[in-house]
Amino acid sequence: METRTPKELFERICAEVSRIYVGQEELVLGTLVALFSGGHVLIESVPGLGKTLFVRVLGRILGCQFGRIQFTADLMPSDITGAPIFDNRTQDFRFRPGPVFTQFLLADEINRSPAKTHAALLETMQEYRVTVDGVSYPLERPFLVLATQNPVETEGTYQLPEAQLDRFMFKLIADYPSAEEETRVLAMHGRQVPLDTMLEALEVVTSPAEIQRIVRQNAEILIHEKLLEYITNLVRKTRNWATFYMGASPRAGLALVEGARTLAAFRGRDYVVPDDVVELAVPVLRHRVLLSAEAEVEGMNVNAQLRELIKTVEIPRL
Repeated sequence: METRTPKELFERICAEVSRIYVGQEELVLGTLVALFSGGHVLIESVPGLGKTLFVRVLGRILGCQFGRIQFTADLMPSDITGAPIFDNRTQDFRFRPGPVFTQFLLADEINRSPAKTHAALLETMQEYRVTVDGVSYPLERPFLVLATQNPVETEGTYQLPEAQLDRFMFKLIADYPSAEEETRVLAMHGRQVPLDTMLEALEVVTSPAEIQRIVRQNAEILIHEKLLEYITNLVRKTRNWATFYMGASPRAGLALVEGARTLAAFRGRDYVVPDDVVELAVPVLRHRVLLSAEAEVEGMNVNAQLRELIKTVEIPRL
């Protein structure tokens, strides 16, 4: 396969995705930035907006394995990681890998499981390995977790702990499509064509090896010291913003740096500009801050508050 720039590959992937998946630009861009930065994504949307379809399409196009876990109240950690099973032939226990041993993992309705089940994902998301009975099993790279939660139905759900929320690079919002996009969905998917048949028609445009090469390449994108100070100021300002009870951790700054580098590469540049940081600031910060009780009572919105905060931080001249 020829050596391509991140911009060429990004445009090729987006063109192929649009053959089956309609709209949701923030979701597509955010997921690809996270993938090529080594991050993970939390997606908030109501059911029926094609999240499973998107992950399957992406897995096919990128030549990666796809896995899906439906989180429920009785899901156990071993249902995610796998567990030792007794092998009658060898008269010994052997490890049976769980569904987390894939490359694209859709963690559907992750907030429907208790904290001990969430904890099973923590090590895999951070360390890219699973440890069972003192033995570590590495996960194949790239490894991307796309976790979804439904913002409407809260009955029977559990609040994700801040420690796990912080491990998601972005929180992306999948909203209802426009009238034009919805009409295209009906035209494209209203013919009873099996999804597997549609997926087979897609072209595999890259490979795990090329993805990892570009991840390493993106880490070399230049970011000016003034921009690092700007990112630091943005993150620190969330900690004393009047309407926030809790601000963002230093990990938010790291996510902004890594994401801005990848976005710059997708735009065909070998250096980061302030617009790259501003474009990603809300998806990086929205799940890392908490509104104060007074702000919630007044019906304030996290996204709107973050946009106000961003306006108050002076953008550096490079």
